[in-house]
Amino acid sequence: MKLANLRILYLISCGALCLIVLSPTIDLISPFPEGERYSELYVLGPTHLMEGYPFNISAGISYNFYLGVGNYMQDLKYYSVRVKFRNQSDSGPDSLSGSASSLAPFLEYRIFLRNNESWEREIVFSLNDVSYNGNVSRVSNILVDGYSYDVDKTAVRDEVASGYHYQLFFELWIYNSAISAFQYHNRFVGLWLNING
Repeated sequence: MKLANLRILYLISCGALCLIVLSPTIDLISPFPEGERYSELYVLGPTHLMEGYPFNISAGISYNFYLGVGNYMQDLKYYSVRVKFRNQSDSGPDSLSGSASSLAPFLEYRIFLRNNESWEREIVFSLNDVSYNGNVSRVSNILVDGYSYDVDKTAVRDEVASGYHYQLFFELWIYNSAISAFQYHNRFVGLWLNING
């Protein structure tokens, strides 16, 4: 082998060794681009599909679906899923302004998730203490996973849709350590419920 070829081979080997030794420093100066950072909040029907959601329901009957949260924010996150119940005239979350509903939650799930980790649970619920007075219904109580919560909501009968409409919905909040509090994360999902009376 010629001396010039050995010199080239030596320079290439030294260059490769320098890259290996300096790679942690190069990563600090010019890190590889990260993927999109986001959180997900989802509801699946009783068969774990995006179908078959409870809609036309009756008082005192149990229904189920799945609620899930996914963390793709590139680090550990602390989430709060706030469960709320409203009628057709109560305000819901506003995705354009990024504001949560002003209604108080009746239930909350708090979850720590590492990056690329998900949390999911089956939710079993029934509406209890449902009463009717003329064309107005009142739901006084909701049972979720065996626990009873007072909600006290009324709805006027919708003659076109033939029912009383309520919404069970879920807002995703994320802990902000800079202010030591949860902030609304501009994600919500919900189920509209039509109680036939």
